[in-house]
Amino acid sequence: MMIETLIAVALLGALATFVAPNRVAGKLAFAISLVPAALSLWLFAAFDGSGNALLDGELAFESQAAWLEIGGRSISWFVGLDGISLPLVVLTTILCTLAIVSSWTPIDERESQFYGLILFIEAMLIGVFSALDFFLWFVFWEAVLIPMYLLIGIWGGPRRKYAAIKFFVYTNLASLVMFGSFIALVFGLGDSVTSFALPEIATAMRDGGLEGVFGLGGTTLASVVFVGLFLGFAVKVPIVPFHTWLPDAHVEAPTPASVLLAGVLLKMGTYALLRFNFTMFPEQVETYAVPIAAIAVISVIYGAMLALAQTDLKRIVAYSSVSSMGYVILGLVAYTQFGVGGATFQMVSHGLISGLMFMAVGVIYNATHTRMVTDMSGMADRMPIAVAILVAGAFGYMGLPLMSGFYGEFTIFFGAFGSELLDYSPLFTAAAMFGIVIVAGYLLFALQRTVFGPYRLETDYEVGRAPVHDVASMVVLLGLIVLLGVAPDLIFDMITDAVDPIIGGDL
Repeated sequence: MMIETLIAVALLGALATFVAPNRVAGKLAFAISLVPAALSLWLFAAFDGSGNALLDGELAFESQAAWLEIGGRSISWFVGLDGISLPLVVLTTILCTLAIVSSWTPIDERESQFYGLILFIEAMLIGVFSALDFFLWFVFWEAVLIPMYLLIGIWGGPRRKYAAIKFFVYTNLASLVMFGSFIALVFGLGDSVTSFALPEIATAMRDGGLEGVFGLGGTTLASVVFVGLFLGFAVKVPIVPFHTWLPDAHVEAPTPASVLLAGVLLKMGTYALLRFNFTMFPEQVETYAVPIAAIAVISVIYGAMLALAQTDLKRIVAYSSVSSMGYVILGLVAYTQFGVGGATFQMVSHGLISGLMFMAVGVIYNATHTRMVTDMSGMADRMPIAVAILVAGAFGYMGLPLMSGFYGEFTIFFGAFGSELLDYSPLFTAAAMFGIVIVAGYLLFALQRTVFGPYRLETDYEVGRAPVHDVASMVVLLGLIVLLGVAPDLIFDMITDAVDPIIGGDL
């Protein structure tokens, strides 16, 4: 019942925070968030699962109970963790706690509702990464949209309503495409499945495949479902050309919402791609490997080029997320242990690094009330510690050795370069590696203009050292980035243990 306890604490904490007075809501939410964070770390320390949750693995902290029945197929409360989902649950609880702390400075109205929504998001995200029944998983998946829509629409910037609606429409439409594709998958499996449990469906797909239905043959239906699921999840990642909602959402969202959006919500898309497309459809992965790799490389280069053209610090970090998610897709489609394992590791690494970068940009904005590169310089003189952490986070993005970004990108490149599934894998890998050069270009350009040189600020605000709680949150994230860079086997071993059954299937 440990997973249920995690979700229940976050949900009950959200309710308690909603009704708490505004003056204590932030501290109350922080105290409550420490419980899921501590429990998730205990789960990590006590983890004894093996294999993959969908492919006959020995799940950790598994629980299952009957719920409903539709069309002769049962729906159940079915949760459990493996080496892929557990690191993402820990990432979720840690980032939510730190996002709450980073909210203490910028959020000064309707605090109770704000912090309650953060805890509600935490509960739903834990559900997304632990649910093993499709309908249960889909409930959590959709429920994440509501609080994020409200966080952007109520506490966001001047164009917050536009950004919130665009975020909701894009992601909800993608969910409809994904849902319809999965229902077609279940119908195509016919009597070979008796429930909506993802392990049963994945096993049936691996063992027998789809029957002809809706006037389509089994192979054609499998391709249609694979493409439909891929498109549905691609919007959430997001990858080019489905990325246009992301910069608007990030720019208008308050800093803590941006931390969660980049740090965890984007990982929902890559996690779902791994769980559904790359686990259930090995033959279609082989068929569509080259187009998917091309999309991944385009996302890497195009996202980096867009970031290079920006003068808003938040937009720079937002577009860099498009580029980073391209690396994850490349690792997944390589379909090797290091490729898929590195992609999963990179999900966690990018969550930490992007969260740190958005926090650092938020701290600078809190002091200067501007994010424009052209409006400031010499911030290192006034905010030395915060700027030092920002620079360290930027080097993590650039893949500096002994930081988690380096290990994630190295394993992806290593796995992609040696991929037997992917034609022209050395060319795809080399093209993607060029993205690192562009990343270094736009980050160094932005840092040189804003934090170094003589002090200058176009707005009329007095800039001083960042508050201790803001710095403390960033220090924790930086420490985790270095820890995973120095000792990546803390999570990489459990990740590869869960990845091996996926890539060991017949292709």
